[in-house]
Amino acid sequence: MFTIEHDFDASVITLVDEGAPYLQEDVVVEIYEDCIVVQQHDPITDQPLRLTLSLQQSRDLAAALNLPEGSYRLEPMGKKPG
Repeated sequence: MFTIEHDFDASVITLVDEGAPYLQEDVVVEIYEDCIVVQQHDPITDQPLRLTLSLQQSRDLAAALNLPEGSYRLEPMGKKPG
């Protein structure tokens, strides 16, 4: 399950684990103009874990989910081939 909210400066997606039997903490994805922040609460330290990706890194991650093993380089965003 997930929710989507549009705030003033970011779109926020919350991923709720519904798998069984060991549920993970919710994952919150905040999408800003220049980066994407992924957060998840760590129950061991009782602190949030935070990862910030550039837009290029998030684009690479999305592509990597659908590619086989290997090394790849995508064209930078906004750059036209040729």
